Amino acid sequence: MDIDAGRQVYLPRCNGDVDDDGREKRTGTVWTATAHIITAVIGSGVLSLAWAMAQLGWVAGPLSLVLFAAVTFYTCGLLADCYRVGDPVSGKRNYTYTEAVQSYLGGWHVWFCGFCQYVNMFGTSIGYTITASISAAALKKSNCFHWHGHKADCDVLLTPYIIAFGAVQVIFCQVPNFHKLSWLSAVAAVMSFSYATIAVGLSLAQTISGPTGKTSLTGTEVGVDLNSSQKVWLTFQALGNVAFAYSYAIILIEIQDTLASPPGENKTMRQATVMGISVTTAFYMLCGCLGYSAFGNNAQGNILTGFGFYEPYWLVDFANVCIIVHLVGGFQVFCQPLFAAVEGKAARQYPSLARNRAVLFRLVSRTAFVGLVTLLALLMPFFNSILGFLGSVAFWPLTVFFPVEMYIRQRQIPRFTTKWVALQSLSFVCFLVTLAACAASILGVRDSLKIYTPFKTKV
Repeated sequence: MDIDAGRQVYLPRCNGDVDDDGREKRTGTVWTATAHIITAVIGSGVLSLAWAMAQLGWVAGPLSLVLFAAVTFYTCGLLADCYRVGDPVSGKRNYTYTEAVQSYLGGWHVWFCGFCQYVNMFGTSIGYTITASISAAALKKSNCFHWHGHKADCDVLLTPYIIAFGAVQVIFCQVPNFHKLSWLSAVAAVMSFSYATIAVGLSLAQTISGPTGKTSLTGTEVGVDLNSSQKVWLTFQALGNVAFAYSYAIILIEIQDTLASPPGENKTMRQATVMGISVTTAFYMLCGCLGYSAFGNNAQGNILTGFGFYEPYWLVDFANVCIIVHLVGGFQVFCQPLFAAVEGKAARQYPSLARNRAVLFRLVSRTAFVGLVTLLALLMPFFNSILGFLGSVAFWPLTVFFPVEMYIRQRQIPRFTTKWVALQSLSFVCFLVTLAACAASILGVRDSLKIYTPFKTKV
């Protein structure tokens, strides 16, 4: 995997329209950065939080949200300090996460960072395909329940919806680069906040009006809801779902690169991180706790498609439409950087390809990618297991390991000092949580496959 770190050319400031690197002057503020963070964090991960709370209970559930928020805030602060190399105000800028890793660590770290990023992008595209398709199927199911009663047989075959989502993405993927899709990203941001707000509102209404499900301090009960082995594995899988809900470090450097200076970008980014994570954590608390309060230990994996909510059916339908629109855009957010990396490497190795057959190569390669993603989504349409796996894969390396290692290298912290031990201990504990969540999610996929018939999944 070839990661091009890029080169910066420093030009003198001849006017107020350019920054110290010769690029167009950045105008971002703490408020725009906060908005970017909230937009990036609040997404499909919020839909699984009620289920995660059901596995963890009233004690460990809210506590896990707070701890993941605290770790994310701290390590994102470390990462913000790595935006520039050397002087935090005038040092060389790193435009991307990978450039920061190359500037501070180099060697195998760059390859490992690229691997983690691209695995996360590829996996997230599968997760988004599954989630959007379930929401599309839920539209038909919701209307069936409304017109034929809540006890009617309204199961819907998922396969056609996965294929349809793939077909839509084949079209959008032919857009040459993500800059041409900024309008889609803006619409997706509005949609994500809309369906998350609807989920909170419906959960609150259900909690107030009843009936509500049985809850407990420890969540699902051994001997009643599941056995002890299932309890352990589902607890770790739930932690993976929580981790997925906080995955935004992968784009922090890109957000920071929009900020004006002075003041130093790292200071502004720290302020934005405090505000952004505080808002999203409060929102997650509402969605997770109210969802658990409404449905108890029987909370479904996806709060808007598990049909705890039947009415008002039009509002449930609107929320699911919002999910679909958001994930159409979200798919492109994660896939366009992957396309750019593949096509950039191909152009460097085969210059004639870039000149003569670039459009044909883009058509074939991107269509093949979407086809592979669609096929894997058809083979593994398991919402919570996939989200748990994605959260675990992305959390430790991208949110904890690289920020800690870059900060240690930047500040030249001696080995085995108190601060070095504390930072490495944090990284190791998060690695163990990631490992357990990843194993639990893989086990969840394996167990689901035992009772699964390919291409015949119904929701």
